[in-house]
Amino acid sequence: MNGPEIHVEFAPELGLFVPHRRRGGATQVVTDGAATLGHVVESLGVPLTEVGALLVDGRAASASHVPAAGESVEVRPVQRPQRVPGAPLRFLLDVHLGTLARRLRLLGVDAAYESTDIGDPALAARSAAERRVMLSRDRGLLHRRELWAGAFVYSTRPDDQLHDVLHRFAPELRPWTRCTACNGLLRGATKDEVADQLEHGTRRSYDVFARCAACGRAYWKGAHHDQLEAIVERALAEFPGPA
Repeated sequence: MNGPEIHVEFAPELGLFVPHRRRGGATQVVTDGAATLGHVVESLGVPLTEVGALLVDGRAASASHVPAAGESVEVRPVQRPQRVPGAPLRFLLDVHLGTLARRLRLLGVDAAYESTDIGDPALAARSAAERRVMLSRDRGLLHRRELWAGAFVYSTRPDDQLHDVLHRFAPELRPWTRCTACNGLLRGATKDEVADQLEHGTRRSYDVFARCAACGRAYWKGAHHDQLEAIVERALAEFPGPA
């Protein structure tokens, strides 16, 4: 680019996305005189999904603002909890976030998940069609214009991923109400209704069951229940929701 020079400063929380030389203070950026502020920010590596307020010479500006020579731009991260207007809060996760998807469902959060790599265009299109917040570690995907909304998942550890999403979006938690396999809603079921999915030892040892209204999968408090209960209790303790 060969045009007006501006100064851009990124908040420390956005340092992951920008080159090292642009961290820790304002740096000079040469624009082409026509690009919007949103385009300039993204060209420097930061998806707009991660951007909160944009300040130009100390005043709030929109991503559509075209920077003029000498302007100083401050790029802040999204404010937490982040409010997503216009639709019930629900998510779409890409192929790399299967464990996070199952844990969100365990907590009763609407979390659709693609278990195969359908490609960025298809994921972005589904986000828009179903008005779901796209969760991904793929920065290129989060740059796509057709996304309805999106968020970068900062950690590779499922515990940290879950904490980050709950802290950022504060979804309503309704544990044990969704199928961890397909995201469908669970309802109570009798032993007879799920008998074809039970081994003899399970039929003898358990009396309380639930079944997914979408895929029919049966649930009961089996061998791994204590591990799942620990995840639920920790989430409810950290994010109890409205009083």
